[in-house]
Amino acid sequence: MKIEMDQRNDLLKRREIRVVLDSESNPGFENAKKSIAEKFKIDADLIVVRAVRSQFGRNNFLVDSVIYDSVEDKNKIEPKKREKVKKEGA
Repeated sequence: MKIEMDQRNDLLKRREIRVVLDSESNPGFENAKKSIAEKFKIDADLIVVRAVRSQFGRNNFLVDSVIYDSVEDKNKIEPKKREKVKKEGA
């Protein structure tokens, strides 16, 4: 794993990072989160992966993510997930 960018955002109480992961296939958001947690030796609950990008035929993936100082800070800033509404009679 190579760190492309690592900057501190004091206003939102987080670190904004961009890393390059080498993998045979797309690591996905969960595996990218686990790799970042291992690299920075922090809890995976503090990490939000924004994007996992690559170019066709390449084995390296650009991962944009943020690391919050605490779970409370993360819950204040990050949008809440909506629950799916089940339609009756469909």
